[in-house]
Amino acid sequence: MQSAKKDDKLNFHANDASPATPGQLIDLDERRILKQGLKQRHIQMIAFAGTIGTGLFLSSGQVIASAGPAGAIMGYSIVGILVSGMLVSIAELSALVPLSGGIIRHAEYFVDPALSFAQGWNIAYAYFISIAGEIVAAAVLVGFWIKLNSAIWITIFGGLAVICNLSLVRIYGELELSFAVLKILLIIGLNLMALVLVCGGGPAGKVHGAQYWHNPGPFVQYLNIPGRLGQFLGVWSSFTPAVYSFASVENVTILAGETQNPRQNIPKAAKRILARVVIFYIITILMITFIVPSNDPDLLKSTGTAAQSPFVLSAQRAGIKILPSIINAVVLTSAWSSGNSILMGGSRVLFGLAQERHAPSMLKRVSRWGVPYVAVSIMSLSVCLGYLTSNSAATIVFTWLQDLIAAYNYVAWMVICVVYLRFYYAMQKQGITRDELPWKAPWSTQTFISSYLDIAILAALYFGYKFWRKSRIIPLDEVPLRYYIDQARQNQEPSLSRKGGWHRLNILWG
Repeated sequence: MQSAKKDDKLNFHANDASPATPGQLIDLDERRILKQGLKQRHIQMIAFAGTIGTGLFLSSGQVIASAGPAGAIMGYSIVGILVSGMLVSIAELSALVPLSGGIIRHAEYFVDPALSFAQGWNIAYAYFISIAGEIVAAAVLVGFWIKLNSAIWITIFGGLAVICNLSLVRIYGELELSFAVLKILLIIGLNLMALVLVCGGGPAGKVHGAQYWHNPGPFVQYLNIPGRLGQFLGVWSSFTPAVYSFASVENVTILAGETQNPRQNIPKAAKRILARVVIFYIITILMITFIVPSNDPDLLKSTGTAAQSPFVLSAQRAGIKILPSIINAVVLTSAWSSGNSILMGGSRVLFGLAQERHAPSMLKRVSRWGVPYVAVSIMSLSVCLGYLTSNSAATIVFTWLQDLIAAYNYVAWMVICVVYLRFYYAMQKQGITRDELPWKAPWSTQTFISSYLDIAILAALYFGYKFWRKSRIIPLDEVPLRYYIDQARQNQEPSLSRKGGWHRLNILWG
């Protein structure tokens, strides 16, 4: 069903709070405003980069110290499986409604405008704080080589991120692809080095084998609590750093409005997430457990640079000197890349909120390159928070602000699962099978996790919006599923060509 005017298509919600009706539904003309500069290779590698963070290189040793070899592997495996379920859920929604903003757009159509408003601003505030944190992390990493005032590096890295986000989205995609390739090469190199050391091929000639699984053992008694309870708490403690490692992996769907063939490319990226978790996280954590014991006191140090990496600790003891600088350089690109990606995602969230009339309309303005420059400019102000770290007293406040977003990841994933369940039950209510969707996830059930502090923030935004705008939860039989299925059929994407030969073996990004 088409709207009569283009403006009506782009601004489908008036100031009334009634649920969307087919005449009000947004058409996909929004995609004509934005440039679809992200290709399959970009989306695949952006999704990959979202699962491999600095935590794998720097903080994995601390996880092993608190949970033990087996506990660390269990923690990352469990969180990885849960994240995979969440990601294919949001990919299924994005394949049907490929608009910028991701889950905040789906919450608008499939659940309640109040949830769209609440989660949208929840994401915006969390991203606003996170950008500065990643830029500061990059500045700290430079301190591994050069000791200068951190404000200098914050200005440089923040300025580069702003320039990148104001440029063509394809430039962003190419940069993320390049940084992801560096991560892949580093992970492969580190695991090969670990394998050589385990087998006694290092300069010291020491054969490690699996001795650390026997002494000090596969599990750690967390906080010296005896028995199974202490071991269980050790595994439980590994969940939080694992969640941080996978934080914002759903960002790949926020850029659906700027992705070529999103109904094919976003699901492909989502389906490969579990393979990446197994290949890169589990194998890497396993190799670390072979080269460093869980009771090594150096695992607990926190420098923010490559000096705390368990790989560096092992390499230095084996007489390999060049490794710390290599790891620090790649982790530096990873930290800046993370801040750059969060800035990109945050600006698209503001753009999506403006499209739904949940934010000022000026945030919908785009440049001739199809970039929402006003939203980018507003989100870029968060870099200024990084300067708080230049003052020792203000650093405490900044750390407190960073702690506030710790619970955000749990809540964000919970909202995605709630929206998906409403979407799923609406299909059952309306007699629509998942076979009619552009893509359906290979999951029969969905699991989600929650946290505490951020739930209160989300609830305040949600119920505050409902009180102010008098919105109501959209009944299952009024959820506009049929409309978007028809839209998907009327706007068929060209099939991507299949490649044979060695390309069939590529499960990561091909």
